[in-house]
Amino acid sequence: ATAFLAFRDCPADVLLLETGLGGRLDATNVIERPLLTAITTVSLDHQHFLGETLGEIAGEKAGILKPGVPGIIARQEPAAAAAITARAGAIGAPLLCQDADWRIEAVDGHLHFAAADGDRDAPMPGLVGVHQVQNAGLALACLRQMDGFPLNGAHLTAGLLGANWPGRLQRLEVGDLADRLPAGSELWLDGGHNPGAGVALAETLAQWREGEASPRPIFLVTGMLTSKDAVSFLAPFAALSPQVFGVPVPYEDASMTSGQIVEAATAVGLLASPVADVAEALDRIATVSGDGVPPRVLICGTLYLAGSILAAAG
Repeated sequence: ATAFLAFRDCPADVLLLETGLGGRLDATNVIERPLLTAITTVSLDHQHFLGETLGEIAGEKAGILKPGVPGIIARQEPAAAAAITARAGAIGAPLLCQDADWRIEAVDGHLHFAAADGDRDAPMPGLVGVHQVQNAGLALACLRQMDGFPLNGAHLTAGLLGANWPGRLQRLEVGDLADRLPAGSELWLDGGHNPGAGVALAETLAQWREGEASPRPIFLVTGMLTSKDAVSFLAPFAALSPQVFGVPVPYEDASMTSGQIVEAATAVGLLASPVADVAEALDRIATVSGDGVPPRVLICGTLYLAGSILAAAG
């Protein structure tokens, strides 16, 4: 309610209103006729509120669709796509779906967006990660439906290159944590916490490794909440064989113990050790790395852990 009062008193040209949880019963769903709606790729998350299957969760998220309002839909698993399509048909919401109505791909270092009303090339997004290509495509598809806004190529370039998202594959290059690692190391921070995030992060790490003459050893420093599925989050990393250090999430009663993280990592075949905190994990990594190829370290598993690290860094 406070947010809507603020939006009323300080009107913007465009209000990008992100659903808090699910969609059908979320407080943001009081907007009866938005300009458009958008649904990113649905993954298993918040099952205790939204349902145990992708179809059930997608059905909740499809609750933001509105009669006569275009719904821009990212690529979905078949069960999620079926739930979204069924809801759209029931209420008369026209859908524009990735792969059917629009496409996005990275070609020779730039983005190529294709749709029935024409193609467009754009720069690769400034946000890091292979999954950001899909996110950029969804944004471009939304912009195609926003008549009345004088956007040109320069605006699109500025938006793609200038987007900033703390805690999402954010490089930590200075500060106490980075200083604990050997010279030339890479330290990354990401708050992703569900199976889809695990896939996206693992795919990005794999892509980076492909281009390296001397592949960096990979380490994960992982903390998660008890409401999340640590096994499904960590499983996509198995092919990369990273060493995992389990950490508790500071100041969170609902944190998994470092031992629970280790159990999950071991269940998917990863070498894992419990530590007291992120600083200890990095000190251990520095010792293990020695004078070899500088490591690539990813701190991940929850936005609560990412937030505590960014808060401590000021």
